[in-house]
Order: sequence, then C-alpha cells, then structure tokens
Amino acid sequence: MIIETKRLLLRNFERGDVMAYCNLTSDLKYQRFYSEEDCSVEKSLGLVDKFVLQSQELDRSKYQMAIVLKDTGEFIGTAGFRIEPDKQASIGCGVGRAYQSAGYAKEAMSALLKYGFEEHDIHRVYADTISENTPAIKLCKMFGMREEARFIENRFFKGRWWNTVIMAMLKTEWASRSST
Repeated sequence: MIIETKRLLLRNFERGDVMAYCNLTSDLKYQRFYSEEDCSVEKSLGLVDKFVLQSQELDRSKYQMAIVLKDTGEFIGTAGFRIEPDKQASIGCGVGRAYQSAGYAKEAMSALLKYGFEEHDIHRVYADTISENTPAIKLCKMFGMREEARFIENRFFKGRWWNTVIMAMLKTEWASRSST
C-alpha cells in the first residue's frame, strides 16, 4: 500500500527499514516523550517486524507506514493510523530531526486524515500525546483537531509522572475544512 503526496510516499514498512527506524527512535530529541523501553533497539526491531506482519493482514486495521521522500526513497519517519471499533481511529506521526520544520509531518498527517475519512469512512480520529509535546499538539491543531481530554499524571516513565492530551476531530469537521 502506498499513499502519495506532493513530496512523500507513505508506504508499508519493509524489513530493510529496520536500521533507519532504529536511528529515528534512538535520537535523544525523539525520545523525550517516550519511555526508555519504547525506544530500545530490541523494541524497535520487534516493532518493524510487527509493522511488516500487520501490512500483510487481509482484514487490516493497523497502518504503520514508513514516510519516505518521493524523489530519493530516503526513510524520514513513520506515520500510523489504527482503526478501532465504532468507526474511530487513532493517528500519529514522527519525523526525524533532520527533516523537521520542512512541513513533512503536516503533509503526512494530511494524507493519513484524508485516507481515513475518505477510504474507511471513519467518524472520529484522535491523537494521544504527552502534554509537553507541543509540536504534536500544534500539528493536530493545524487540522482543526481540538483538545477533548487532559489526563493528569497518568503515565510514568523517565522517573516522573506525565500528563497526556487527547486531540480529536469528526469527519464532518474534516469535510467542512476540506471544502473551504
């Protein structure tokens, strides 16, 4: 599966992406909002295998995609779209430090939202992030997502408690933004 944008391809993960994915998750800036376990090499290796297997499922509901530059095929990040019951889905993306501030995350997120709302007739999409992850929250707000919930000190890692935020939007909100 491939989702194409102006500058990017969002494609299924391949086993050959494992080193690029490990490089992404081992970056200290990337790790700020993830637990130590989530950023371990062992976890990253296992996740790439999991992403490849999920892409082969017949009744697929999890789309963890590699973000690659269309011109070069270079791996620059990952974008996920996970369909849940009742026509809802979670979404998220991460772009390597060298590619941040170039609009790639915005381009990938836009493509995933369009894919979910138009191809899967999703009713509601949400993103769940650490409240200190202001770039992710800002990205969600660019698309009209609003804060639906704030959980106080509900995750513990890196020796402290973290708040999390749920950002969300409905298909009708997406449709009204897309038509303007």
